Amino acid sequence: MIEIPEPLQPVITFAHPVLMWILFALTLYAMYLGIQTRRLRTLSGEEKKALIQAKVNVKHHQVGAILLALMVMGTIGGMAVTYINNGKLFVGPHLIVGLAMTALVAISASLTPFMQKGSEAARALHMTLNLFLVILFGWQAVTGLQIVQRILNAS
Repeated sequence: MIEIPEPLQPVITFAHPVLMWILFALTLYAMYLGIQTRRLRTLSGEEKKALIQAKVNVKHHQVGAILLALMVMGTIGGMAVTYINNGKLFVGPHLIVGLAMTALVAISASLTPFMQKGSEAARALHMTLNLFLVILFGWQAVTGLQIVQRILNAS
């Protein structure tokens, strides 16, 4: 069995929760950028010009790519640390929803080529999946804090 060196245990143990809280904030920022990008389609004049100059669409794609990568790494990392610390995974709602969220962010990102070709169905699905992702992320934040509290109480 793999053992985490004692000085690194707190860092490794709490890396996943910290990363996920950062990702939750990043997800909300990506949603904001996505809404601004969506507004570009209906605006005109100075307001549209300002959003174009702010490159909200480029930022939305960049933040989305970072989210995808960090979500996958954070999910795998969280599972790995749980297994290393406990010799098993705890299959429960937090794990199942976390895996579902990872799938949702991957599916959402995979819709990009279709949206770039003008598919309104892909845009609607992208927005729906991401709204659901934000709701699940909020729930995960609460259940994650409960898990962190149990870890702290056990120490």
